[in-house]
Amino acid sequence: LRLNHSGRYSCKGRVDYWRWGHSAPVEVTVQGIPLSGVSLSVQPPGGQVALGDLLVLSCAVATGTGPLSFSWHREGSGALLGTGPRLELHHVGDKDSGRYHCRASDGDSVAESPTLNVTVL
Repeated sequence: LRLNHSGRYSCKGRVDYWRWGHSAPVEVTVQGIPLSGVSLSVQPPGGQVALGDLLVLSCAVATGTGPLSFSWHREGSGALLGTGPRLELHHVGDKDSGRYHCRASDGDSVAESPTLNVTVL
């Protein structure tokens, strides 16, 4: 179901060969489900990555309705690191160590993941 499926519904059926019957209309309201259960996963596992290697962070939402948008953040940095459910950092350097989190939004509500510590070795 989608939010735009809300509306008045009825059914029509043949009672016998010549007659049709109609049900009384009913009002159906589809309600959105608030975002919850935002989580992070990381490759390589454990969040420890060798200098110059690839770091991949993935953000997932357990429940929520609507088109989702994502943003990526590192504590201490005011810069937006990326959008989308996946953040890839190629050729990581010392400056990429830190605590990361993602933020998910459905346009009405916002939920954040727990932070994940990344260490560049």
